[in-house]
Amino acid sequence: MNSEIAPQGLHHVTAIAGDPQRNADFYAGVLGLRLVKRTVNFDAPEVYHLYYGDAAGSPATLLTFFPWQGVEPGRPGAGLATSTSFGVPPESLGWWQRRLVDLGVDADAPVARDGEEVLTLRDPDGLVVDLVAAPGDHRSGWDGSGHVPAEHAVRGLHAVTLSQDAGEPTARMLTELLSMSHTGGAGARDRFAMSGGDGVVVDVLSGAGAPGVVAGGTVHHIAFRVPDRAAQERWRDELVSRGIEVTEILDRCYFTSIYFREPGGVLFEIATDGPGFDVDEPLLELGRALKLPPWLEPDRATIAANLPPLRLPAGG
Repeated sequence: MNSEIAPQGLHHVTAIAGDPQRNADFYAGVLGLRLVKRTVNFDAPEVYHLYYGDAAGSPATLLTFFPWQGVEPGRPGAGLATSTSFGVPPESLGWWQRRLVDLGVDADAPVARDGEEVLTLRDPDGLVVDLVAAPGDHRSGWDGSGHVPAEHAVRGLHAVTLSQDAGEPTARMLTELLSMSHTGGAGARDRFAMSGGDGVVVDVLSGAGAPGVVAGGTVHHIAFRVPDRAAQERWRDELVSRGIEVTEILDRCYFTSIYFREPGGVLFEIATDGPGFDVDEPLLELGRALKLPPWLEPDRATIAANLPPLRLPAGG
């Protein structure tokens, strides 16, 4: 793959949740992320699409959700992204462990894995999230949550784990198409990294066995970042030339996207860095009001009436 258009890292991870208020209470309250956009699933506008990240919703900090009321629980397994990792300051991992225990969050004690110290937790829908002591991550995170002090704030995405029955076809796409480097591994886990700064790691876990089921508490897709529409167009041409089924370029208002599946079945997205989340509301007011794309604005009253109320946790 031409290194000039190789992905620069993770852009966002999108998962499926149940109750939207419970989701906001956990990610904006417990984890202290900023709710940077309150919009809807453009393909199913009766459902919210909630974006959490740093102060501006920068690429490589974003975890987003489609919260479906009453959704059935999914099942981790082959063909799914089975954990999402965030970087935190190394000296903060003990603080996070105490916080999660105090709040009754389902979390494990920190363990050493792949040369990193990792604290694994599960959100109210069962989604697996890792907090990783990341000494080289100097991002500031969101310092205005009112729940998590700035010195302990989540910095942004660190890695994702793809679980596969056989990992080799996925590994080949990561290296040959996405220009990632194989940087090591242990046991059934292999690690790949993109060139760039933070949020550049993809782990492939082989031997996952039975296929997973995408539903509540599972990841829907993984997005990688490119700088602009021109790079994205070259990406689409490359995928088509290789016989890989890929969508047209889709307008997501805050970025544009194309989607395709890797050999093991995980849905991948290539998303542009811009135009960003302040394109339709001021930076200081991100996430406070329902925002809709222009083509859904004529139906705003109906859409808003069908969405459940959603408030930010006190202090957020």
